[in-house]
Amino acid sequence: MSKHAKEQVVRGTRVEIINNDIAKGLRKLKKRLADDGLMQELRMRESFESKGTKRRKAKEAATRRFKKQRIKDATNW
Repeated sequence: MSKHAKEQVVRGTRVEIINNDIAKGLRKLKKRLADDGLMQELRMRESFESKGTKRRKAKEAATRRFKKQRIKDATNW
């Protein structure tokens, strides 16, 4: 091998299609993208958000999580 030869590196998310079942492969791909958080990150990057807005949204999300946990704990009490 020459020192300038580069190995081909396959990057990205891949899904194997079995028995030409494209619908099943598409479902798997969507699930992987959702698990990676890629779609959520793309939605966040569509427009600019200031630090204050990010902080406010994070605080609101924390409040929602806390309330949800309180309701869950109250029902299991």
